[in-house]
Amino acid sequence: MKKFYGTGAYVQSVGVKNDLEVDGFCVAVCREIGVEIETHKAKSFDEMEAWGDDLSAYDLVVALSPASQRRALELTRFFHLDVDYWPIMDPTGLGESRAAKLDAYRQTRDQIVAKLIEHFGPPVE
Repeated sequence: MKKFYGTGAYVQSVGVKNDLEVDGFCVAVCREIGVEIETHKAKSFDEMEAWGDDLSAYDLVVALSPASQRRALELTRFFHLDVDYWPIMDPTGLGESRAAKLDAYRQTRDQIVAKLIEHFGPPVE
């Protein structure tokens, strides 16, 4: 998001569960487009809530899986904010070879980029 639209918006990466490490294939395909996520840390919804990061402070939650959509709708049912579901392919477990796995991750990355542009418009310079 920051690569395409700068730092004018506050963005938080949250999931149904906290993955302790960023997937290496994800790191590789994001690096290809100039996005460094190697040290990225995502919180779970429960961690976010426990740390006092109130979802009502956000305008939009983008869910990339049905499970995250359900959890976001459950947590935001009393708040006035939008929850969008972007059906993005889950590349984990796809492909037999390293090249095939990278291709699957590239497809997912490109789907996310396309959704960002569709929703927020062309990237700013």
